[in-house]
Amino acid sequence: MANAEEKVKAVADYITESNNDEGAAKAIEKFVLKRGGGIMLEVLKVIILGIVQGITEWLPISSTGHLILVEQLIQLKQSEAFTNMFNVVIQFGSIMAVVVIYFHKLNPFSPTKTEKQKKMTIQLWIKVVIGTIPALIGGVLLNDLIESKLSNAYVVALMLIVYGILFIIIEKRNETREPKVKRLSQLSVKTVLLIGVFQMMAMIPGTSRSGATIVGALALGGVSRGVAAEFTFFLAIPVMFGASALKLFKFGLAFTPPMQVFLLLLGMIVSFAVSVIAIKFLMKYIKNHDFKAFGYYRIVLGIIVFLFFGIQALFK
Repeated sequence: MANAEEKVKAVADYITESNNDEGAAKAIEKFVLKRGGGIMLEVLKVIILGIVQGITEWLPISSTGHLILVEQLIQLKQSEAFTNMFNVVIQFGSIMAVVVIYFHKLNPFSPTKTEKQKKMTIQLWIKVVIGTIPALIGGVLLNDLIESKLSNAYVVALMLIVYGILFIIIEKRNETREPKVKRLSQLSVKTVLLIGVFQMMAMIPGTSRSGATIVGALALGGVSRGVAAEFTFFLAIPVMFGASALKLFKFGLAFTPPMQVFLLLLGMIVSFAVSVIAIKFLMKYIKNHDFKAFGYYRIVLGIIVFLFFGIQALFK
């Protein structure tokens, strides 16, 4: 019996990194409490990441630029495969916010719509598909090249600053111009295709998908801020749904431990809730303001990213 107790104690000591005489039961109890604290810390990290995702996905300030800073302070203690999948699939919560907020506008089968309105909704979806084509082509042809050559903090910092300057320049140019396109139905096929090209350019880290498409719409001239922002939201639906589904398919069902399922769902729920707030804020904000404030913010953030990683590299 004594020999058995010694073996249990040895196992407990090994698992809990304990080598005192407190006893196996006490050591295991402390280990469980320690693990519980670790789980709560992971939950807190996921909540923070969900908040960052929800805000930065829709405001034109680059989610990548913020996440590379946040990830210096907050790193999930999960496998690399799960973390990479999590960072993409969490966007599913953000895109569901668009679907919920604009469900009536996006639903061509709504019984409350007239036949003309249903036809216009179908036309809107056709424009969304057309606008998505450049990003699909670019993703197939350029994704590996961009990931291998441009996925670094300095590119992120540069693109933050470049697009920040573009926002300021374009908005200053548009101050004396009256937009001609004030409704989604007024967007031409040529315009949505060109906006799609700008969305493709957002593959470069730090550009911001919403930032690139809004800049593109405003740069083309004649598109109102409200239409530019809404069409940006709608363009995200097929792109982000597709990216989330592909990443989840590649990851499979290899959730180990099962706690990872909870973390992923929690991240999506937080991202969804915060996205609803961010989208409503942005649409209300641009009714009386332009995008120059976001441009200045991007420039400041770009400088911070450049200095942070530049100084970090000097002291390595």
